[in-house]
Amino acid sequence: MLDVRRLMVLCEVARRGSLSGAAEALSYTASAISQQIAALEREAGVTLLERRSRGVVLTEAGVLLVSHAELVLAQLAAAEAALRDLSELRRGQLRMASFATAGATIVPRAVDEFQLRHPDVDVRVEQATTSQGIARLREGRLDLVLTVDLAPAPDVEIDELFIDPFRLALHREHRLARRAELRLADLGDERWINVPPDAWGGDVLGDAFARLGRNVTVAYESDDYTAIHELVGAGLGVALLPDLALFPANEDVVLRPLGPDAPSRRIQAVTRRDGLRSPAAAAMLDILRSIEPRRRATRPDPAQPEVTAAPRR
Repeated sequence: MLDVRRLMVLCEVARRGSLSGAAEALSYTASAISQQIAALEREAGVTLLERRSRGVVLTEAGVLLVSHAELVLAQLAAAEAALRDLSELRRGQLRMASFATAGATIVPRAVDEFQLRHPDVDVRVEQATTSQGIARLREGRLDLVLTVDLAPAPDVEIDELFIDPFRLALHREHRLARRAELRLADLGDERWINVPPDAWGGDVLGDAFARLGRNVTVAYESDDYTAIHELVGAGLGVALLPDLALFPANEDVVLRPLGPDAPSRRIQAVTRRDGLRSPAAAAMLDILRSIEPRRRATRPDPAQPEVTAAPRR
């Protein structure tokens, strides 16, 4: 394999017409240039320069090699420029996955902000479960995954974005609807509406009551927070709804905080380890770290009754 640096030296000698001219252009000594050319001739197995009293000229082999070397050096320069563009987010792509409630709330704002800052980067977002998203991240098919309550893993970096608390949703004419704040201990005898046990969030309700040493009665199940909201609005039971899933809407549903012991979930952004994290993923991570406080600042008062639920993740 011919040495690229020596090819660069040969091309410079060809442009300058002398070893001393190439030495001055490259900030080398004339002796160093001569040594580089001699080493290249040994690698190529042919004579590349004919030395004359007034400089040097390329041999036929030298002319041929310079023509190829110029193409190689041009391609390398283009590759270096492309890498700079990639690292400075002037090109490239960001592939990310999200669960549904984040996909309907923070992801649109984050992507909008990202594209304002980096309009030349192509952004792709897909919906995936935590296990699906992490598998694709490990395979190199994704750059960033939004997850919930993921346990530490040795081959990925988990960034804790914020805590997403659950609130109690109940019908506006429920006997407890006028209380500003409730406790789960007050609700053990209620008929509950919950997501299935094998779905994301399906263990939140049961675990919360298990910590109180009590059982819970689940009358209805749905894997869609919108459907759960409608069941609450029909007066068929009460439910726990994550804050991230809430939007202004239904007058028949009121939301009440459950105090400092309210169930919650950790919203996370997962990327590959620092050495493998793409510049685009790092830039999106910075945006995600800042977007949640702004979202909360624009939310309505949690005690207001006109709140509904978004589709579940």
